[in-house]
Amino acid sequence: MILPIYIYGQPVLRKVAEDITPDYPELNQLIADMWETLAESEGIGLAAPQIGRSIRLVVIDLDVISEDFPEYKGFRRAFINPHIVEKDDTNTDVSEEGCLSLPAIHEKVTRPTRIHVQWQDEDFTPHDEWIEGYLARVMQHEFDHLDGHMFIDHISPLRRQLIKSKLKALTQGRYHCGYKTKAVRR
Repeated sequence: MILPIYIYGQPVLRKVAEDITPDYPELNQLIADMWETLAESEGIGLAAPQIGRSIRLVVIDLDVISEDFPEYKGFRRAFINPHIVEKDDTNTDVSEEGCLSLPAIHEKVTRPTRIHVQWQDEDFTPHDEWIEGYLARVMQHEFDHLDGHMFIDHISPLRRQLIKSKLKALTQGRYHCGYKTKAVRR
């Protein structure tokens, strides 16, 4: 089932999400719905808070960019209870980011190119590894959602001021996008 994506201004997007256990109700169906929602919205990552669930669950599909990044051919993974343990600030990269919860807003964000992450897969098998490159950027973006942060929190105060009217429009439901959304009711 395609779920609505919560738009900037929804309180769930600013909450710290909770870890879940294997007995979380209908987890497999939720993950399937998140994959379907992600495909419909043409994104590469989706965090549970973006569909109104304050739980630590993320799906990432980099196969959709494998034509430009062949190393991600077939990369499609769910991350349960992910946490960034450490960021290696030795090398950083500046790249433009967008977000399904912030339609039509794109800004340059500086992030470390290497991070240490821990998570569980769909069988709740634990994983602990260092991730580099583009996947590290995507993970940081998506895992930020689990801690109540968004990519706009990483831009300068000046850039934030420049997009203030766009953010206000989102909170007022004045936006257009090609996927199902849930805006703030005012």
